[in-house]
Amino acid sequence: MIYLDNAATTLHKPERVIRACKYALENLSANAGRGSHPLAVKAANIVYRARKAVCSLVGCDEVIFTLNCTDALNTVLFGTAKPRGHVVTTVYEHNSVLRPLRELNKRMGVEFTAVAPDRNGIIDPADIERAIRPNTYMVVVNHVSNVTGAVAPVTRIGGVARRHGLLFLVDGAQSVGYLDVDMHAIHCNYLCFSPHKGLHGTQGIGCLCVNGTPPLNPYRFGGTGTSSHTLDQPQDIPEGFECGTLPVHNIHALIAAVTEHKNLSNRTFRRLAACGEYMRAELMKIPRVTVYGKHGVLPNLVSFNIEGMNSSATCDILAEQYDIATRCGLHCAPLCHQYLGTLSTGAVRASLSYDTPESDVEFFVKSVREIAK
Repeated sequence: MIYLDNAATTLHKPERVIRACKYALENLSANAGRGSHPLAVKAANIVYRARKAVCSLVGCDEVIFTLNCTDALNTVLFGTAKPRGHVVTTVYEHNSVLRPLRELNKRMGVEFTAVAPDRNGIIDPADIERAIRPNTYMVVVNHVSNVTGAVAPVTRIGGVARRHGLLFLVDGAQSVGYLDVDMHAIHCNYLCFSPHKGLHGTQGIGCLCVNGTPPLNPYRFGGTGTSSHTLDQPQDIPEGFECGTLPVHNIHALIAAVTEHKNLSNRTFRRLAACGEYMRAELMKIPRVTVYGKHGVLPNLVSFNIEGMNSSATCDILAEQYDIATRCGLHCAPLCHQYLGTLSTGAVRASLSYDTPESDVEFFVKSVREIAK
């Protein structure tokens, strides 16, 4: 199978990541931070090393390990919510942001404004600033749209948030691993991502990266291995936000994924960009094919439709007749599809990884050309 659904999760993992995960499963299934015996201490050391690796990668002060990126985003959104407050976000957001905001509206009267992109498909920081109200307390931005690949100008948006004294949350699900991210440089308080995408890590863990000491209240409650004498949930970061047993095997694999990523050559990055740019350019040449997003996009992700066809039909043909895996539908981003005018059809998304061969991209383009005829 030709796998072009890497924006959902990368299929191929580096051998270093696989070995790290396997080693921890076989030798370190101890509960980190829940004992003083040698294996528990060794597991805790792995967790510590992973925190340092992530801090070095994205320029943050602390890392909270969560279930996945969605859980990390929920932790921030619910842990900072202000009754009858206001949040500025964008139409590009994933439901992992939109649905928590909708729930906060029902529970606490929190309102949100979803800013649309400009004519080039880019979020304008000036529009973010114009959407700010007296009761606004947070700006939430998807660094890279999982539908169009549009890259948000997070440094400028972070500057807007800082000038107005607002919290700034960045959803890095599609950017970390493919773009350089420095939380200090973008004035970001919280960054959420999952290693199983751009870092080619394992599923089953997310990272909530925190800069400074912004407000955050616990979202989940339970055993933390600290302050066990009290029934109140500790609010220390990170321990108070990591209830229950941590997945040490995935955390060990995360260290390997960060190490592998830092060892990638510039040639690897250039090859991925070239493959993505070729894919987008060739799809745009095909009659009856509409490609979404043209300016300021991450090159390894492209969404499109064939005139007169629902996205699910196109994906089915690609899978059944060409053995190509892509993604169809609304990609959990309804406001984006409303903006694009594709709520009724969805869109086909093809996304590459560092391992995608050029020949797979060429065959995919050829296949779409045949289907469009």
